[in-house]
Amino acid sequence: MKKWLPLIIIAVVAIGIYSWVKGVNNTAVTLNENIKESWGNVETAYERRNSLIGNLVNTVKGAADFEKSTLEAVINARSKATQTTIDPTNITPEQLAAFSQAQSGVNSALSRLLVTVEKYPDLKANQNFIKLQDELVSTENQILTARTRFNEAVKPYNNHIKVFPNNLLAGILGFSEKGYFKASEGAENAPEVNFDFK
Repeated sequence: MKKWLPLIIIAVVAIGIYSWVKGVNNTAVTLNENIKESWGNVETAYERRNSLIGNLVNTVKGAADFEKSTLEAVINARSKATQTTIDPTNITPEQLAAFSQAQSGVNSALSRLLVTVEKYPDLKANQNFIKLQDELVSTENQILTARTRFNEAVKPYNNHIKVFPNNLLAGILGFSEKGYFKASEGAENAPEVNFDFK
């Protein structure tokens, strides 16, 4: 029996190490898939907003003698935002910062558009415009929810790969830290709304 004891110990240790590696890997894979799903929901919400912006611009263009520069700013911001993409398998803080910056350009342009619209009483009373505004508000809420859920999916993944001893294997198995959505720069400041168009 004594001659088999070292082999039994080696077998038990090998099975233990295998189980640990398998557990770290499989949990990280599952959590990473949750992040990909959450990111898909974020992109869907932003895509919905980009579709609504096209309808909003056309409604405004058709209903008012509107400031060309304001409409161009919205169209350009939307175009830039749709060109900024992120690979869901490798979401880095830098990619998220670039994505957020492009989306904040859309937010800023939309805010200017909606404030400037105050000059056009006929447009404000237009049912299509009112419906589009409501849809945009609803979409912004969906974006906020999707971004929050994305951050909620990132946290357990980052925790899993960063705790000891999992962090010893995470890099070897190809798992790296994911970035969180952060507020855009200046988001802590209330937007200035000015209805004086003189």
